[in-house]
This record gives sequence, C-alpha cells and structure tokens, in this order.
Amino acid sequence: NTGFVEGPPRIFTQIRQYSISLPSSNQTLSQRAKTVIMYFSKAGIAALLAALPSTLACLGYEGGVPTATSTKTNSKYIEVKAGQVYDGGWARFDRGSGACNSGEGGQDDAVFLLRRGATLKNAIIGKNQKEGVHCDGPCTLEFVWFEDVCEDAISVKNDKAGDHTWIIGGGAYKAGDKIIQHNGCGTVNIINFYANDYGKVYRSCGNCSSQCKRNVYVEGVTAYGGGEIVGINSNYGDTATLKNVCTDAKVKCQMYNGCAGGCEPSKSGVCSG
Repeated sequence: NTGFVEGPPRIFTQIRQYSISLPSSNQTLSQRAKTVIMYFSKAGIAALLAALPSTLACLGYEGGVPTATSTKTNSKYIEVKAGQVYDGGWARFDRGSGACNSGEGGQDDAVFLLRRGATLKNAIIGKNQKEGVHCDGPCTLEFVWFEDVCEDAISVKNDKAGDHTWIIGGGAYKAGDKIIQHNGCGTVNIINFYANDYGKVYRSCGNCSSQCKRNVYVEGVTAYGGGEIVGINSNYGDTATLKNVCTDAKVKCQMYNGCAGGCEPSKSGVCSG
C-alpha cells in the first residue's frame, strides 16, 4: 500500500473558490487536480475520493498559509456541537498573547472543540494558542491551517472502532513535536495536507492510560523539513496506509511498542505503509 513520490509535481493551487463541475478527461493534469479538489467542497468526501485520479500524487498546497480576513481572539475555546458545521470564513483564530506557555496543554487550552461529527472549515489557527483543535469523537477538518503549532495542532479522542475522522487539505507549520495526536480508537484519514518543520505528522498515542488499535490513512500529503510522517503502535495492532506522499523524511512510517500510563514507548522497527 505504499506510493511515495520523492519529487512533488508543481500542480498545487489555492483552494478558495468553489463553483465547478466534475473533471473532464480532456482536461490537463493540473486542471483536473484543481477541479477535483474544489468539487469536494460541494459534493463531499466520497465524490472527491471517487474522482481523484491516481496519477495526481501529492496535492498539499505549498503556497503558504492563506491571508487571514481578520483575527478573532477568544478567552475560551469555540465549541462546535455534534453534527454542526463551523465555517471560519478564512479568519485567524487564537487564544491571545502568551497562550503558548510551558507545560502540557489540554482541552480547555484549545482554540476549537469539535463534538462528535462536527466540521470545521476555512479557518486559520494563529500562533497564540497552546492547543489547536480538539475533536471529542470523530470530526472533519476542511482546509484548516495552523501558522505555528505550540503543543499539538489536532487532537482526536473518544472516537471508537469504525469511526472516521477526516482532515482534508490545509496544513501546519513549526510543530516541534506532533501535528496530529490520536488518542481514540478509530481511523484518521489525512488527505492532501501540507506539513513543514514538524516532528511527526500523525502519532497514535504511545502511552495513553487506555490503549487500543488505531488506524491512519494518508494520501496526497506533502511534508518537508520534519521527522516521521506517521508513528503507530505495532504491539496494539495499529495500521497505516500511505499513498502518494511527497516528502524528504528518512522514515515515513515508524513502529513503536506502545504502553499504558506513565511509561515511555520504544521504537520497534519501520513499517512500509
């Protein structure tokens, strides 16, 4: 299930206009890429995956964080209730100056809290925060950008086996450790995401007090200047599938021996993805 591409094609495009139809076979590769990605915003995830040509490779947008339309600073997280959609309108959201301080962060430090089945789209998470987006159950992020990750950009918890979280487009910069932390027991799908200057794009929790099997699916991701693309716990049966990943990472998929509670997981080998 490996499909790594070491040199990304220059077909990336800003994804901010949404009024198009399905791609034509007569279109160029670049035109088809643009058409398919923008069609997703109206037709949904299933249509995107069904229409996406396998030859497109990675589609993480390399043009930088979109220009924010405004900045909105909040004293507590913004809660998006179960099943609801929050459109950020390309504003920058943060928690105020000094929010990224030392110590471990938690849900109360997040900029957004998404309940089960909630969606956040078209948003920029600014550098003044400790935790970016927390998902309490499976969630969807569409075109969400993180300017400067403090602790973790995205944390997924309380999802169950069979649940799917979707991270479509968007990207993250300056994540000293993890971009996506997965503490639940479902599947995280990362599609056409961009990462630069990071420790890991995805990590299955290495020492949660309650452990389980987790799955991660990565496709069309662009990641440079960082460490592992994914880290999974082989001893708990985690699975990782990576397709069409453009990266300079020496290790794309790292296996660990996870543990429960106050312990430190150890590396156990490299997975092929």
